[in-house]
Amino acid sequence: MMGSLVSPDLRARIRAGAEPIARVFGRLGLTPNTLTLIGFGIAVVAAWQAAVGAWLAAGLLVAFGAAFDLLDGALARATGRTSRLGAFLDSVFDRASEAVVYIGIGVGLAAVQGAISVSPLVLDGVVGPIATMSALAAAFMVSYTRAKSESLGFTWDSGMANIGLAPREVRTVILVLALLVAGTFGMSFFTAVPAGAPPVPPMWWLVLVGALALITVLATLTTIQRMYHVYRQSKSQNREVTQ
Repeated sequence: MMGSLVSPDLRARIRAGAEPIARVFGRLGLTPNTLTLIGFGIAVVAAWQAAVGAWLAAGLLVAFGAAFDLLDGALARATGRTSRLGAFLDSVFDRASEAVVYIGIGVGLAAVQGAISVSPLVLDGVVGPIATMSALAAAFMVSYTRAKSESLGFTWDSGMANIGLAPREVRTVILVLALLVAGTFGMSFFTAVPAGAPPVPPMWWLVLVGALALITVLATLTTIQRMYHVYRQSKSQNREVTQ
């Protein structure tokens, strides 16, 4: 079973690197829960920028918000203020942040979709929003499989975070890069085509929708990997009980 593209060692090093920065926020009087709320607020602003088609600003804000997602946990560990409530709020607002960003992207794509011709044989006019909804649904299934498996006693030590190709960190990197590239190419709405030829999708649209499709595929594979992991754990536990 292939593990996550983010290795446990890399995840540990990133968390260790975030602690000195988190301590600075702690000295300013901010609590881990406050950082969680700030991160969600940044995600809301990122969604607004995406909704109006400001892809570059949206990408920068999503990356900035992801940093706060690291800092709240780092501050909790550095100050010994970890709690079940904090972990609960962190998970809930992580999902809310992810959802609101995808909603913003979907609104932004829907606003321009009618002017983009993909193909008369494709669902012209809704390709972008459908790609966004698919990515959101697939991403949520990744989170749900982890939450449900832990609630049932599987991977209770959060080992599920290391299972699957595309945990949230990987999906965030793909989305941020796509938004930044879309913002860079977004200055020219349509790709140049010969006179009289139908318009083709602009580069920014191809990059962003392609990234959403990639997230959908990788997240779906991750969900399958996690389901299989739980299946194997279940079979192993059953054998231990019968022995």
